[in-house]
Amino acid sequence: MITPISPHPAAIIRTQKARIMVIADLHIGWEMALSERGIHIPTQTPRLLGRLTNLISTYKPEKLIVLGDVKHTVATAEIGEWHDVPEFFAELKKQIKEIWVIRGNHDGNLEPLLPENIKILPGTGTNIGEVGLFHGHQWPSPTLLQSKTLLMGHVHPVVAFRDPAGFRTTKQVWVKVACNGAQLAKILLQKHKTKIEKTLKETLRKHYKVKPRTVQLFIIPPFNDFLGGKPLNRIKPNGKSKSEKIVGPVLRSEAVDIENAETYLLDGTFLGTLNQLRMLG
Repeated sequence: MITPISPHPAAIIRTQKARIMVIADLHIGWEMALSERGIHIPTQTPRLLGRLTNLISTYKPEKLIVLGDVKHTVATAEIGEWHDVPEFFAELKKQIKEIWVIRGNHDGNLEPLLPENIKILPGTGTNIGEVGLFHGHQWPSPTLLQSKTLLMGHVHPVVAFRDPAGFRTTKQVWVKVACNGAQLAKILLQKHKTKIEKTLKETLRKHYKVKPRTVQLFIIPPFNDFLGGKPLNRIKPNGKSKSEKIVGPVLRSEAVDIENAETYLLDGTFLGTLNQLRMLG
């Protein structure tokens, strides 16, 4: 159901009715955060737009879904974002009519920046066919459990490699994680203060009209490849301090086997599991 567009941080979801392109973490306006630290670079928004419009022209999806963090400022919007975000999406609308945005933790005050007819969904996500989509900074809705596969952004996944001379490089990766759907269902019901009645399945059917089917979760790399990230092979999910923990409540839960998560370069090369890659970080 999910086909990564190699070698790009984007994917295609095919349903019986449509071909949908998915990207995450544009962080339009991130250059302004660097400018405040004395690092001045020109806006890279035209470059992001060019890459994305080329992909849309090539794969011709009927719909585009952005998995959160359209802009970089968290709660409000900077002056540059008031210019770049509307212009970015106005150009996209010339190529693709239907655009959905799943709200991320950087998307406060996003509505005034977007052109009309762009649908904004909550960060708890939505289902598209067999895939449940959410940003990742908060728990997904229990309704996503009806999908076999979950897809999230937010993490900016990279792995680190250290050569014999001690130099370290990082590479963007896709991450595939086994997910215990029953365990995740119990956690989500607890978070939503829904008491389990008789059985887990009956409770989900009664309150959310879903049957739990989730078995795996994918993490998509950010479309903005300037962002970097904390190398996952140097972060332990149960680190002693908050800064050492992997980001995202689902990934820190017992519902996913993050230590044995599979990692893939953007060209599809399988690198190994996170546990195997720790010695390289």
